[in-house]
Amino acid sequence: MSTSPSMSQEKQVLYTAKTHTVGGREHGVGRSSDGRLEVKLSIPNSAGTGTNPEQLFAVGWSSCFEESMKIAARKLKIRLPEETALDAEVDLCKTGEDYTLQARLNITVPGLERSVAQEVVDAAEQICTYSKAIRGNVDVTIKLV
Repeated sequence: MSTSPSMSQEKQVLYTAKTHTVGGREHGVGRSSDGRLEVKLSIPNSAGTGTNPEQLFAVGWSSCFEESMKIAARKLKIRLPEETALDAEVDLCKTGEDYTLQARLNITVPGLERSVAQEVVDAAEQICTYSKAIRGNVDVTIKLV
């Protein structure tokens, strides 16, 4: 079953992120066109001082997922606690010569009944654009802790 918009619906672009990166993972630098982001890049577990794409993905995915939880909670007429927190882990894996990712979200929703929190998490998984993008491509575990 496809969840993409029908061919007759016009896609409205809400935002376009534009970046420029040179140097790749090792000694790279990435900058956004609006000047709000500038990051040094380093290979994971190296002596470099920069971040890596896996860390950037983990922050992007977890922040998008939390916002999706807020949307889901509003639709369900539930107030999501301010203390809600997401811990993301993104693994860079290698099998032979093939590189892949696997990822986990551990979600804490204090003060909300577990079954209600799980309903919000399940709905958010259908809303989150990062979750949609990696669905079927990345091994993912989303766990309410």
